[in-house]
Parts: sequence; C-alpha cells; structure tokens
Amino acid sequence: MTLYRTTAEALSGHEEMLVKHLAEQMTITTGRSPAPGERHSWSRSIPALRADLISAGLGSVEMLIEYQLPLTSKRADVVLVGRHPRTGGPSYVIVELKQWSRAVSFEGDPNLVLIEAYGHRPVTHPVLQVRDYREYLVDFTTVLADQADAVAGVAYLHNATNSEVSDLLQLPGDDRGRLFTGQDRGAFVEYLKSRFDAESGATYADELLHSRIAPSRQLLTVAAEEVQRREMFTLLDEQRDAYNFVLHAVERARRENSKTAVIVTGGPGSGKSVIALSLLGELSRQGRTVLHATGSRSFTQTLRKVAGARSTSVKKMFQYFNSFMAAEPNDLDVLILDEAHRVRETSANRWTKAQFRTGRPQLDELFSAARVPVFLLDEHQVVRPGEQGTVEDIEKYAAERGIQVQRISLEDQFRCGGSAAYVDWVQRLLELTPGGPIAWEGDERFDVEVVDSPNELEQVMQAHRDAGFGARLSAGYCWPWSDPRPDGSLVNDVVIGDWSHPWNLKGDRAIGGAPPAALWASDDAGFGQVGCVYTAQGFEYDYAGVIIGPDMVIRGGRWVTDRSKNRDPDFKNTKKVSDQDFDRLVRNVYKVLLTRGMQGVAIYSPDEETRESLRSLITTRSRTERSA
Repeated sequence: MTLYRTTAEALSGHEEMLVKHLAEQMTITTGRSPAPGERHSWSRSIPALRADLISAGLGSVEMLIEYQLPLTSKRADVVLVGRHPRTGGPSYVIVELKQWSRAVSFEGDPNLVLIEAYGHRPVTHPVLQVRDYREYLVDFTTVLADQADAVAGVAYLHNATNSEVSDLLQLPGDDRGRLFTGQDRGAFVEYLKSRFDAESGATYADELLHSRIAPSRQLLTVAAEEVQRREMFTLLDEQRDAYNFVLHAVERARRENSKTAVIVTGGPGSGKSVIALSLLGELSRQGRTVLHATGSRSFTQTLRKVAGARSTSVKKMFQYFNSFMAAEPNDLDVLILDEAHRVRETSANRWTKAQFRTGRPQLDELFSAARVPVFLLDEHQVVRPGEQGTVEDIEKYAAERGIQVQRISLEDQFRCGGSAAYVDWVQRLLELTPGGPIAWEGDERFDVEVVDSPNELEQVMQAHRDAGFGARLSAGYCWPWSDPRPDGSLVNDVVIGDWSHPWNLKGDRAIGGAPPAALWASDDAGFGQVGCVYTAQGFEYDYAGVIIGPDMVIRGGRWVTDRSKNRDPDFKNTKKVSDQDFDRLVRNVYKVLLTRGMQGVAIYSPDEETRESLRSLITTRSRTERSA
C-alpha cells in the first residue's frame, strides 16, 4: 500500500498539491494528521528526488511515495519502480530521504548516528535502515521472491555535504544500501541511470502493489534450516502424532482447495510450542507459505531470539496475533497460532490506525489470513479480560462459516517435561476441573512443597540454582508496580514483612542489571525480580517459586477470591469484568504460575490458613527436605 503513486513527469509543478494529498491520505489511512516535520519533509525532499529523476531522463519511472511495508506500520519514503537498462526486467530502488545537513557517529559506533535535531537520542545509520527495508520487502512480497537482485536501497541526504556527514561515509555501501549526499548529486543521477531506463515502470509498479504478501521461498528455506536443526525442538511420541496430523490437514486442504482449522489442546509442558516450531520448520522446508504468531510480546521476542539466533531474517517469521488486520484472504498456506488462548476480541489498541478500528473480531482476521490456521492452546490459561482463545469460541466461529475443524488433545498423553499428575492436582486444587482438591501423593519426577516465608521460598529457589537448575520467583498481581527510579534502580514493590523484591521490568530495555520484560523468564538475571503472569506465561523453567497473594485465600476448605486485593488494571472495571469473571480469571492466573516449573514448585501464601490448608494436601516430602 502506498499513500501516493505518481511519476516524476506527472509530479512536475504539482508539489504543493502533493503535500495536501499526502496529508489527506495519511489522515484517512492512519487516523492522524501529519506532523509539521513530515509536511516539511514532503515539500523539500520529494521535489529534490523528482528533480534528479528528471535530470537523469527518467521522468516515466514510477514513484510510490510513503510505501507501507508488508505486515508492519513502517513506511519507506519512496520506492522507485521501472525497467532495468541492462536486464530489461523490473528494477526497484527504495529511497530513504533525509534532510540532515550534519550527522556524526554515536560514541564511535558506525551503526548509530547523532542528529542535532534529535537531541542525544542516537538513531540507526540510514544505510542500515534502508537495507532492513529492502530485506523485509524481498522476504514478504512474493513477486520479488525470485528477483531479489532487482531491489536496491539508497539513503539520500540531499541537504548535506560530504564533510558534514563524513562519519556516515565510513560505512561501506553496496547494492542493498548506499549513501549519497547533495554534494554527490551527479553521482546519484548516474546511479539512477544504472538502475532504470527511460521506459515506463507502470506494469512493474502494478505487480508490486498487487503482489501477495507472504514469506519468500528463500526466507522459508533459511527458517527450515535454522528452526529444525535445534535439538530443543525434538518431537516425542504423541507430539509427533499431532505434528503429522497437522501436516496431513495442510496437504488435504491444498489437494481439496478447502479451508481447515486445526485445534491442538494441551496443558503446560505437553509440547504445544515444540509442535508449533517443528511445524514451522517442516512447512518452510516444503515451501509452504507459513508464519508463526502469538499474542505475547515476551513469548514472541524470546522465540525470535532463540530460533533466529543465527539468522536475523528468521525473526520475521514470528509475528503477533494483531499483525494480520490488513492481510489478504488465504495469503498464507498455514498460520501457526501458539498460545492461542490469548486471542482477543479485536486486534485494535490505542496505536491502531483508524481504518482498522472496525470492530472486526481477531478470530476473523486469523481465520481469513491462512488456508489452514492452527490453534495451539490451553483453555485454563485465559488470564485477561477480552481473551477469547477457547475451543468453544474457535469451533463456533468455524461452524458459522462452514469451516471444517480438526481437534487434537494432548491432555491424556502427557509425555514431555513436568508431571501430568501434578497438572491434574493443580487443576483440581483450583477447582478448574471437577472433583475438588485431592492429596498430592507424589511423583518421583516432580517436587511439591509449601514454605513458611518468602525468605524460605527464595532460599529454596537459590539452592536449586546453586545445583545448576533454572529457577524463578513469581507472584499474583497484588502489589503496586513502580517504574524504575531515575538512577536505574528498581523499586522493591513486592513487600511481605521484612522481605521485599522488585517486579520484573515492564519495558524492552535492560535496566540496572535486570533483563527486559520479554527475557525475564529466559535470562538468568531474571532471578533478581518477581515475575507476573504476563512475563511467565508461555515459558517453563526447572523450579517455580510461587507467591499466592491475598487476592485468593482458602476459607473453610474452599478458595475465596477478593478483587479488592488485586492490583491488575485489567481487572478494575467491574462493568467489563464481573466478580464471577474475576474469580475464573484469577484462578487461571495461579494455574499458569503454578505450572511453570518442569521439576518442581515451592508455594508460599502470606495467609496462614491458606498455607496450612495447602500443606495438609501434601503427603510427601520434597527432595530438598529429603536431602536435609
């Protein structure tokens, strides 16, 4: 999608109208008016580029102004489209226009630059920026899949001289991205001549604008190699059965030209994410257009870090549930929806463009985007108001539209990591499944214990860490949550008697030795903070230390929930979240926290009656107690 399409010839003499038209289109498509700086950039930079095209005799080259990159809100300033003078085929140049007159490298780092107008905030070198745009466009625009060499990138600093941006010129240029200044205008004109002839680029522009949006075969090949080689994604037993069934459903949908949804349900540790990543690798290897998506920023960023560690391009295979608002129907063969219990009512949030604030259900977007959407979920992990990722919701949507649904359950064949007996014990303890609480009679693979203080809880977890295991402390959202202090230190918000610890960070930057929120569960430095359900959900670690807060206590042998003791902003609106909804959601929260450990859990409640009731259900000693 582009805000405006023209040619250098057609634009001549109409620059002022261009700015007005771009402003109108931005208001329509994004719901916001352009800032004065954007208007100024359009009025100065685009005429400069137009003039250079005219000087090069390339008045018929297509100019796609403010071109939106697939599945993102990012826009390239201009994409030039025409015919290549040597190959006779299509040629594309992404142009990043900068009005900078002076720029220096940031603390000697060639990848970051400082611009006076931006203050002390460094920005990415424009050549690296345009290279990223180029790579992204090639990776997700199918018409470019077999002609990546036809796409080039340029950063054009038309107001600058070489001496004023000499630091930036130290970064070598190539066809993926190079830099020209106003002083280099003659060289830039010659460069344009090397990429385009005088013929019209309209046909190729049409092809680009109407291309299917899907991962390229090259990206799929890289993803297959990177994802499948990792031993952590090995399938076992019934996981393999579910994996093979999904592959069969994909092949059948292709053969019959039909749409099929697959739902895979399973508890913590049953291997849903293992299946998801294995499918991503295999379907990529087969050349299917496939993406992986979650509704969790923490989970997606961790998957990008792990699965894309050796290849940054693989990171683009991991998207979010709200990435498909503008997707064309069935653009993908398969969309793998991990942690699908986090599917929400709609994808709209405060940053959503006005054109997409239609109230369209998120399920509709996800079903529409792929011929085979695959939902992997645990219904007892719905922890937020507005989450609609239940089997009932998905099957109802499909039935109303005549879409076939295949359902696979991993519940009865729990094999991988953790203990099936323990998960069942937790679900009955929290009255999420019928039958009521039962005694924990032990499982040699899994430790369960109740401790008397938060200090003891931390000591137990530290002992496991000293023995070489992973461990985390987590809690219900029953304490305030402060931002870091100006000096970067964290506030010890979780206070119980003389014990106190900070929550995990909220943002995407490491502060004071604490990892970003998305990496709290996977970075060893996360042990220093108390995690909440939103950073713990989707992850597993060897041992879990869980604080059940005062929002859920046992009275007379039954759980009683108290929303007045809960600090989660999502639960405050009594019109949107009834007391009954709160009771269900908070039980799911503690179910999530209590089932993160793969080898054991230690539980603490500040409420004495709750501790004693829990202790009365545990008839075995933990390994820690046995070794004492």
